[in-house]
Amino acid sequence: MANDDLTVAVLGPGGVGGLLAALLARTGHRVVCLAGDKTVQALRENGIRVSSGRYGPFTARVAADTRLREPADVVFVTVKHTALDVALERVPADELAEDALVVPLLNGVEHPAVLRERYGAGRLAPAVIRVESTRVAPGVIEHDSPFVEIDLTGESVARERLDRLTGALEWAGVRVRVLDGEAAALWAKMVFLAPFALLTTRYGVPLGEVRTRYREELAALVEETTAVALAAGAATDPAVALARYDLLPAEMKSSMQRDAEAGRALELDAIGGALLRAAERHGVAAPVATRLVRELRWSFLDA
Repeated sequence: MANDDLTVAVLGPGGVGGLLAALLARTGHRVVCLAGDKTVQALRENGIRVSSGRYGPFTARVAADTRLREPADVVFVTVKHTALDVALERVPADELAEDALVVPLLNGVEHPAVLRERYGAGRLAPAVIRVESTRVAPGVIEHDSPFVEIDLTGESVARERLDRLTGALEWAGVRVRVLDGEAAALWAKMVFLAPFALLTTRYGVPLGEVRTRYREELAALVEETTAVALAAGAATDPAVALARYDLLPAEMKSSMQRDAEAGRALELDAIGGALLRAAERHGVAAPVATRLVRELRWSFLDA
């Protein structure tokens, strides 16, 4: 990573990955999107077309392939957790630059261990992203939220490498914070995401109805999740966590809810399952989460 121009691989150019790929490509970085044949063909022919209230409508040209065939400085892992194992075959470890960064933007808290084993601790920079962005067709992205925010960590990575990536993302229009603690960053998102995803998907309603019709259940679930986060080493105030939901658009849906509506596989194990495993590991009671995960499994996984 010796100059300002990065070669960026994006594994899974969906709503999140496609938006980041387009933003970085239009600021001059070489971006290679890794996906299946249909998506690769669409990206080679048409680029990535973005519709965004924040960034406006634009099209960005990117390279695309079914696997990484050149050294990359940064690899964003933005596939769904349900497809992670198969998708990683597209990124051989020997195609990464020696000082490359592997930046997973996945839901949940358990995936860093998998990626460390595959690519090495010195390459891994776990991150979380806050955004509402949807792939409506291969290479077509609708960005609905007025923000794109990333919290980046990297306890085993030299700070200058993180700073260089941060600069590229900020120049592209993404707000970035570099945090010291991986657990704090991952659990800060989990505290928000788990109640949001479990409740919107369980009841099939957007956030506005969750925070009114199901507010008591939302508050209880936030209490459970923040207690687990605290036991895992991430101090979070449940009152502050609950108040965050009131600041967001009433029509906002979780990605898990959108997957359920579309008949796609759910990241229930990566979110709800991981939460319950952490609760058990730390001896924290989580009755509301346990019930919701059980009901969602009955409704969507055992149907």
